[in-house]
Amino acid sequence: MLRALAVDDEKPSLEELLYLLNADPRISSAEGAGDATEALRRINRALESGPAGPEAIDVVFLDIHMAGLDGLDLARLLTGFARPPLVVFVTAHEGFAVQAFDLKAVDYVLKPVRRERLAEAVRRAAQLRGAATPIPVHEPDPDQIPVELGGVTRFVAVDDITHAEAQGDYARLHTSQGSHLVRIPLSTLEERWRARGFVRIHRRHLVALRHIGELRLDAGTVSVLVGSVELQVSRRHARELRDLLMRRTTG
Repeated sequence: MLRALAVDDEKPSLEELLYLLNADPRISSAEGAGDATEALRRINRALESGPAGPEAIDVVFLDIHMAGLDGLDLARLLTGFARPPLVVFVTAHEGFAVQAFDLKAVDYVLKPVRRERLAEAVRRAAQLRGAATPIPVHEPDPDQIPVELGGVTRFVAVDDITHAEAQGDYARLHTSQGSHLVRIPLSTLEERWRARGFVRIHRRHLVALRHIGELRLDAGTVSVLVGSVELQVSRRHARELRDLLMRRTTG
């Protein structure tokens, strides 16, 4: 049985979330906080009470966008505690999944909250809290990246990504099975995945060297074949790409 704290600065959303939590048989108690500051005071009391105390909280269901201290700020503070409660993010914004799982969130539920989706988050939290050593289901994993599909967070293996395409503040990740839009700038992915063999070939494209099938030279232009897709290589990146491909072939 879980003791839950729901945090949301929009009263209707908070009341709906509390209603759904109290209807779940795995929740022994659920209380609400109207902002992150109030929630932090409540969590401090819980920690002082101890895991078996009357004020204890097992899991926090946390909105992200709130006035003042937001949900991500609160989650960062909790990572510094010795025995913090589990965190499930409940938000209308799908673009913060990467930051959420970097903060060791158990789950990431999108609004409007569906009963069955919240029940899955509760199941995960109950499973973890019942374990001898609680470990979040989704530890930050450099081999995977979370993407949102129809309100469900899934994980795509970085090794399956053939290339990434810049789309403003977002990036579209391409695999042989399809593509996924994530709210991460291409420059961030370039820095994060450089050691994994990804190289910038154009201001719009980041490519995995392992997935380059051909390097094509035609009338002074350079392109690469990635699967069945041909991508142009800008002049400023052409020499570096050729050198990298040569080293990969000879090394």
